[in-house]
Amino acid sequence: MNPSIIAAFITGFAGPILVQVIRQYIEKKKEKPDMLTDALETSEKVMDKLDHIKAEYEADRVWITQFHNGGHYYPTGKSIAKFSLIYETVNIGVGSVQNNFQNIPVNLFSKSINYLLEHDIIEIPDYKDETISTYGLKYIAEDTGCKSGYIFAIKSFDGKFIGSLGMDYTKKKVKLTPEDVHHLFNYATSIGGVLSNHLES
Repeated sequence: MNPSIIAAFITGFAGPILVQVIRQYIEKKKEKPDMLTDALETSEKVMDKLDHIKAEYEADRVWITQFHNGGHYYPTGKSIAKFSLIYETVNIGVGSVQNNFQNIPVNLFSKSINYLLEHDIIEIPDYKDETISTYGLKYIAEDTGCKSGYIFAIKSFDGKFIGSLGMDYTKKKVKLTPEDVHHLFNYATSIGGVLSNHLES
């Protein structure tokens, strides 16, 4: 048989199969992006949002914490729930607190975390106002120079509490309007969507 006929037959038979295999490979790569690339893209999206929040509300420090496992209890072997400050943006002259909040057991902040779990938002326009509940955060505010603070629960698509969005004012006390608080809650929801996509990938 003529070699050109054989080649044409093989190409005609194998070509569509090869195209399908290549298409499946490309789709698979889309479904499971490279871990490093995905992490960098997520970080860029989140940091853009934090920088935008800081600029829009003239905040001095904006940050995000995320919950994670960290070690195990002895002798039960159960995981210890912890949180870490993963993302942060600060103004010039404002101290970073990111290194101070790594692998922190959630029980050390149970009052504020429980309140966020139930109410989604903590508003503290003046940490020195004795009539305002600070949910056990007053001493942290003193250590970090925070005069006013606002914290929002970050939840996943399916409603799981996965972290928090915080905004600090260190140079002056600031009382946000209800509209501002609602808008920031929407930011937290949007960030929850970005983080959920990253966690599920």
